[in-house]
Amino acid sequence: MDAIGNSPILEVRNLKKSYGELAVLKDISFSANAGSVISFIGSSGSGKSTLLRCCNLLEIPQGGEIVFKGEAVAWTSKTEERQLSDKKQIIKFRTNLSMVFQSFNLWAHLTVLDNIIEAPVTVLGKDRQTMRDAAYAFLDKVGIADKAESWPSQLSGGQQQRAAIARALAMEPDALLFDEPTSALDPELEQEVVKVIKDLASEGRTMLLVTHDMQLARELSDRVLFLHQGIVEEEGHPDTLFENPRSNRLKQFLSAAAS
Repeated sequence: MDAIGNSPILEVRNLKKSYGELAVLKDISFSANAGSVISFIGSSGSGKSTLLRCCNLLEIPQGGEIVFKGEAVAWTSKTEERQLSDKKQIIKFRTNLSMVFQSFNLWAHLTVLDNIIEAPVTVLGKDRQTMRDAAYAFLDKVGIADKAESWPSQLSGGQQQRAAIARALAMEPDALLFDEPTSALDPELEQEVVKVIKDLASEGRTMLLVTHDMQLARELSDRVLFLHQGIVEEEGHPDTLFENPRSNRLKQFLSAAAS
């Protein structure tokens, strides 16, 4: 598919992130236009999830820039010890770049419905009753409207992940960030979540997807980035990248993924 917009929602420039002596991201750059789906693939430890968490400001990179709709993240300094300096901007970025985690991260003490409405009400100041009505619509979109009054512990893993997606949608974000959304699920439950993600892509939503599912990355993406040892080893349209990989490391990775 082709991106339906030309204006960048998110730009990442020369991003660097280390944990002590371990350099996880060495020099990562990419941009996501409105309506595009970008997938990040690579072996464990290649930096995929760290990159996504940096985009959402859950991790602080020591170097490089993150730009959301033309607005660069504000830092306290230009040194490696820099910190985020604008609390309102942090909320704005995280609200508009909604994250869906591998482990669901639903609040166990709230019903599914209350999980959906909590952030829009407390963070965005939305009316609670209005959000209750909207929450049912979001839950219906992901196929679990009948679970609105259930507790997260009463849901299967696939249902919990779909509730987490509904919660992300309730923030009405400019982009959805998926961090291995199906890796904690067995194959049958995985397909429930894959269907939802495909439906969202068909709506033209901007999405960044860290995934181990090569078929999903190939079917949905406008562009795929293969990360290896903290750099973008190779990137391109999925047809090109999967059919004619250039680097030996990507060839090895795809061969192992297919076996």
